Amino acid sequence: MIQGSLVAIVTPMSADGSVDSEAFCRLVDWHVEQGTDAIVAVGTTGESATLDEKEHCDTIAMVVRHAAGRIPVIAGTGANSTSEAISLTRCAKKAGADACLLVTPYYNKPTQEGLYLHYKAVAEAVAIPQILYNVPGRTAVDMLPETVARIAKIDNVVGVKEATGKLDRITRLRELTGPDFAIYSGDDATARESILLGADGDISVTANVAPAAMHAMCAAALAGDSAGSAEIDAMLAGLHANLFLESNPIPVKWAVAEMGLIERGIRLPLTWFSEHFHGQLRAAMQQAGIL
Repeated sequence: MIQGSLVAIVTPMSADGSVDSEAFCRLVDWHVEQGTDAIVAVGTTGESATLDEKEHCDTIAMVVRHAAGRIPVIAGTGANSTSEAISLTRCAKKAGADACLLVTPYYNKPTQEGLYLHYKAVAEAVAIPQILYNVPGRTAVDMLPETVARIAKIDNVVGVKEATGKLDRITRLRELTGPDFAIYSGDDATARESILLGADGDISVTANVAPAAMHAMCAAALAGDSAGSAEIDAMLAGLHANLFLESNPIPVKWAVAEMGLIERGIRLPLTWFSEHFHGQLRAAMQQAGIL
């Protein structure tokens, strides 16, 4: 089981919107150096919705190849079409990813039975560890804890990313699943409390700009150090909030570019971070010791 700070990594792009593989490789090296516990590639923060299927597969393969076993790589392979999710998950397995993260099928609003059958179909089609991903604020569907527990009985479904920010969800998920089922927060602002309540880590946006601090905060919380983890988290609170001043990953890509790690590249319909928010996010970065 992977525990700690798992970065939901941005996908570096050149000004023309093409994937910047060289910058991506440098980011992977930096996260290894900074102590990040795993990389989640081509997820929501990685602009999975703006990459076509070939780019998606090629990017996962590139990250796995460059990571070279130094850090686990979890591939985002969710889709609102079950057949597409299976295809992307097969690509990730072929590339050698350690696991896959599959968002609930967005837009078409499946029932709880539909969610179960969707995940069952992907799990049975591709023999790779799979992590469920519930983020109703972006998908318009909420996968209930009882449904997660039902899907968790499938052998290669190994965990869930719960991104509602509701702490009672973490408690309920832990009650309904066994100790070997991984639970990850998908909400940086409540990640520390989630871990103290029994989650195994955080799939984090903040870790893109403060990887060492996020690793330290998660490690302290996993060790049951409430005071120590709270002290680190207080320093990061501004980032947790201000990295969502506009839709993710707009602010975080600006922040990572501001650090000189990537170019100013993003794809429509996403736009570059609005200038009137720059000072607010820059102040949060300074508070966290980034700038």
